[in-house]
Amino acid sequence: MSNHGENKMGVLPIKKLIISMSLPMMASMLVQALYNVVDSIFVAQIDEGALTAVTLAFPMQNLMIALGSGTGVGMNALLSRSLGEKNFKRSDQAANTTLLLTLFNYIVFFLIGMFVAKPFIMSQTTDTKIIGYGISYLRIVSCCSIGLFCQMTFERMLQSTGRTLYSMYSQMAGAIINIIMDPILIFGLFGAPKMGVAGAALATVIGQVVAAFIGLYCNISLNPDVRLKMSMILHPKADVVKEIYFVGVPSILMMSIGSLMTYAMNLILTTFSSTATAVFGVYFKLQSFFFLPVFGLNNGLIPVLAYNFGAKNKKRIREALKFSIALAATIMIIGTIAFQIIPERLLGLFNASLDMIEIGKPALRVISLSFPIAGVCIALGSVFQAFSESIFSLVVSVGRQLVVLIPAAWLLAQTGNVNMVWWAFPIAEIASLIISVFFFNRVYGRKVRTLPEK
Repeated sequence: MSNHGENKMGVLPIKKLIISMSLPMMASMLVQALYNVVDSIFVAQIDEGALTAVTLAFPMQNLMIALGSGTGVGMNALLSRSLGEKNFKRSDQAANTTLLLTLFNYIVFFLIGMFVAKPFIMSQTTDTKIIGYGISYLRIVSCCSIGLFCQMTFERMLQSTGRTLYSMYSQMAGAIINIIMDPILIFGLFGAPKMGVAGAALATVIGQVVAAFIGLYCNISLNPDVRLKMSMILHPKADVVKEIYFVGVPSILMMSIGSLMTYAMNLILTTFSSTATAVFGVYFKLQSFFFLPVFGLNNGLIPVLAYNFGAKNKKRIREALKFSIALAATIMIIGTIAFQIIPERLLGLFNASLDMIEIGKPALRVISLSFPIAGVCIALGSVFQAFSESIFSLVVSVGRQLVVLIPAAWLLAQTGNVNMVWWAFPIAEIASLIISVFFFNRVYGRKVRTLPEK
């Protein structure tokens, strides 16, 4: 399998290679995007306040994903490398230690759900109805987040050992169960209790638990490279924990920046109206249809760049980058066109009021102007990860979301016109492009331009 992989990465035509590597991940990401949108469409049928409440809860949900995913990234690196070195004891330690860390992650968010959910939601709004919805939703998804953390860990184990198809089955099953359970629990269909926003949270949790069980089954029955043992789970090695978080912490920080940004944007937009916050939530769900496939492409590009860097094949690195940048930009241009032409129809999916459409149309049109630039930045950023220079990705992310976007949004909010706030996104993306190109030239020049032509 290893030789076949090496031959494929070094020999298969670049365009075909990148498409074959990226397509399963892009499909998986699209399912995730669909689940995000459908979830909010059902919530919006309750009322606009419910949609706003879910938007206010999102930064904390994103923090959960950051912690779970970052821990998984750390395990991924250690587990894959240990298998490559034929150090099976070490790979088993990586998998089993991560299961214990997964339990600790869950305990942290159980406590957050119990004691932090209420002040967190109240810090963003004074509307009592939205506060009630938000606390109810956030308490359930936090206190019952064991499914989410286990799902991510088991999926990462499957990905680490090259069994990405099983990982996709787990993720898709969870999303489909969630979509089915949403209307049943929100509106009380087929004799189920009518739970409203709490029903949406419970549907999410049920989907996560189902996905976790499928992931567990796949690892126990179909993944011989991972051996889960209670004795190893209960006796973790400190050096294994250290190694997992050495790789995982930068990834956790990268994703946590998104939580800080959305929380700060919620605070800025709430000063205008809860409708403005709901619009931001809707935008975030809709943009995932275009951003998530580009991230899937990025995940497929990274190993191609890394392999050909190891093989010192400058020509294939250059070809892979050119093709991926063009493909990422094309996906994002399609997104921009959709947001420009049919913003009213897109907002209509979420049962939008006239006020929401009035705020939402300029919001979608202005923010989407930045999409093609974002696509290029994501593709350029793959170089930092592929060549072990991920600190530059962190700097770009901090620069775009915290140093430029939030201050720009706050300053534009001082005009008293909510339509001006959306221009912070194109401004931040232009700044991101400048920083990305600067770092890209440094890394590419030092690592790739010095390679001999083949």
